[in-house]
Amino acid sequence: MEADYVIIGSGSAGAAIAYRLGEAGHSVLVIEYGGTDWGPFIQMPAALSYPMNMARYDWGFHSEPEPHLGGRTLVTPRGKVLGGSSSINGMVYVRGHPRDFDTWAEMGAEGWSFADVLPYFIRQENWHGGHSVWRGDSGPLHVTRGPRRNPLYHSFVEAGAQAGFELTFDYNGQKQEGFGPMEQTVWRGRRWSVANAYLRPALRRGNVRVISGLATRVVIEAGRARGVEVRQGENTRVIAARREVIVSASSINSPKLLMLSGIGPAAHLAEHGIEVIADRPGVGANLQDHLEMYFQLRSLKPVTLYSVYNYPGMARIGAQWLLAKMGLGTSNQFESAAFVRSRPGVEYPDIQYHFLPLAVSYDGKSAVKGHGFQAHVGPMRSPSRGTVRLKSANPAEAPAIRFNYMESEQDWIDFRHCIRLTRQIFAQSAFAPYAGDEIQPGAALQTDDELDGFLREHVESAYHPCGTARLGRRDDPMAVVDPECRVIGVEGLRVADSSIFPRITNGNLNAPSIMVGEKAADHILGTRLPPSSLEPWINPRWRETDR
Repeated sequence: MEADYVIIGSGSAGAAIAYRLGEAGHSVLVIEYGGTDWGPFIQMPAALSYPMNMARYDWGFHSEPEPHLGGRTLVTPRGKVLGGSSSINGMVYVRGHPRDFDTWAEMGAEGWSFADVLPYFIRQENWHGGHSVWRGDSGPLHVTRGPRRNPLYHSFVEAGAQAGFELTFDYNGQKQEGFGPMEQTVWRGRRWSVANAYLRPALRRGNVRVISGLATRVVIEAGRARGVEVRQGENTRVIAARREVIVSASSINSPKLLMLSGIGPAAHLAEHGIEVIADRPGVGANLQDHLEMYFQLRSLKPVTLYSVYNYPGMARIGAQWLLAKMGLGTSNQFESAAFVRSRPGVEYPDIQYHFLPLAVSYDGKSAVKGHGFQAHVGPMRSPSRGTVRLKSANPAEAPAIRFNYMESEQDWIDFRHCIRLTRQIFAQSAFAPYAGDEIQPGAALQTDDELDGFLREHVESAYHPCGTARLGRRDDPMAVVDPECRVIGVEGLRVADSSIFPRITNGNLNAPSIMVGEKAADHILGTRLPPSSLEPWINPRWRETDR
């Protein structure tokens, strides 16, 4: 078993790399531990809460007890299935803000500024929102918008305008800041994961194949990656790479695999009896995520999805989807959004909103009986950082994941502001016909201490882990890969997925993870798309006001 390139992981970046390398005529083997993504729970967009809670599709990771959240242990879903986390995510499509990538470049990721990455976002997209020089129209990844038939979607955007905030037609185009429609990776009523967008077309060419098994380590000889050791049932074999090995196993499994292969903090590897091949203290460090809270109100009118949130209603939705790919089953229901700035002096948005016309938690469990609606809200750029570490040298054992959520006082300041700001938005006249009592946090909670108590118990991960093998200059001791995605200190080995993000981007991470795969493929092939000259919109009032 050998190929020109061996890719570990069939997720957002790995599938894109396989597609582009196969397109260039190379033989590619993709190692994926999970099974097929066929089935209604994955393919039906409205069923999104199911696959991320199913052991069949999810690695089942949990954080260690989080010291600043009262010792709570938070789930950390990662896709264990064809298409990786793109097959179990919420299907929300957000590129990130242009300034995010300019910051990457300033942090040492030369060649990853917004001008450099925009052509790859354009290449990956098939956007169905009309012609725009900012958007792609011929890429593998279909990007659409929900129908926004529920009046609450429009009330949310109107309330944002009434509160003095900007509106934006396309937050993935020139102007992210503002309230407007949300985008999703859904096409013809189905989840448009990278398995559908990239992997299946690549497999049809014949020079890309998927191998089932657990990657246990990268085989490194004389300082060069030669292949990947794979466990298949009771058997272990080595799959050889004639050219390179690419690790695209997620921001949790990629650093774990590097450490099992002898690449990581030397003292930590020695604790577990692992021979040190490259002492890279940045492996498993710099872990970041987005936290959010669900701000919920009762609805005065029966216009929410609660009317179908029962077994007969869901059966009808499922039948309509199965038979015709029509109806409520064809959307993730996140159809309005906002990106706003928290205070004067913040140059670009640092708060994200997802709006949902139902009061429900991400695991699909209803928090309240009756009609309600909610906004998911949270800060985008937390200063807190965590780690991924080995619990043992056993590849089958999950790593120790410590996010250190809410470690910084700034996190608490930002989240309190998110709660108070959301109260302002829902108090606008656009919501007057609908806004009932505040379900959570609850109107009785007003002081900083009261809000902190609620946050400690109720903030949840948005499931956007990243940063654990970050891009940087080769002389940066905390960098793991150089700007070409090559692992520093080992030949023939690259990492390309959300683990290489120097800093977390605005919004959901599927789109920038795919971009990383697209761009890494060009680095591997020795090609490059010319930089863009387009300039993003920055609020001219950013120094004076938050709106």
